[in-house]
Formats: sequence, structure tokens, C-alpha cells
Amino acid sequence: QVHLVESGGGLVQAGGSLRLSCAASGRTSSTYTMGWFRQAPGKEREFVAAIRWSVGSTYYANSVKGRFTIARDNAKNTVYLQMNSLKPEDTAVYYCAAQPLFREPPSSSRFYDYWGQGTQVTVSS
Repeated sequence: QVHLVESGGGLVQAGGSLRLSCAASGRTSSTYTMGWFRQAPGKEREFVAAIRWSVGSTYYANSVKGRFTIARDNAKNTVYLQMNSLKPEDTAVYYCAAQPLFREPPSSSRFYDYWGQGTQVTVSS
């Protein structure tokens, strides 16, 4: 079992920044792929970004490319999502997810076995 805990959400004005954290515990491994997804009210959950823990390869949704950065800290077993130039349309509950391997496409939520409880991000205009 893997336990994921997100933190760092909050309220920010458009153009501002936030950094989300996802602390992983339990049976984690360097083979894992970590992802961030988000879900806005009345909308489907959508992929935001992913990172392969072992090699550090990163993947982004087109809507956040150039504004968001996913990174990992091996020593802390933590994945981060740095969000810059935030827009009101980025408002959502953000979820951290983990899968034991790397299955393509990393944007598919069905490949992720473990999920955090989510953290709210609200961007005001």
C-alpha cells in the first residue's frame, strides 16, 4: 500500500503562484510514476502532470505547459507541483496519484493505483 498526502492548496489571485506537495509513504519504489490530476466542479477529472521517479522524465497537459513544473525530492519521498501564472480556470481540487510502473500514456488516470485526498486550489480573477 502507498499513502499519499497532498498539501499547499489555497486561494490566490490570477497571475500568482502556488506550490503543491505530495508526500508518499508505504511501499514506494523508484519504479513509480507520480501524477497530478485535477477536477473542477461539474467537470471530469483531468491530467495535469506526471513524473517518472527513476529517470525524472516529465509530462504535462497542454493547458499547463510552460506554467507548471513537476519535480521530485528523493530524500523526502515527495513530489511537487509548482504552479505559476495561475488562471481562474486552474481552480479545482488537485489530486496526487501513483502507479507502481510506467504505463503509457501517463495521462490516463486508469493506470494509477493510489490517490491522495486532494487539495483545493482557488484562483480569483
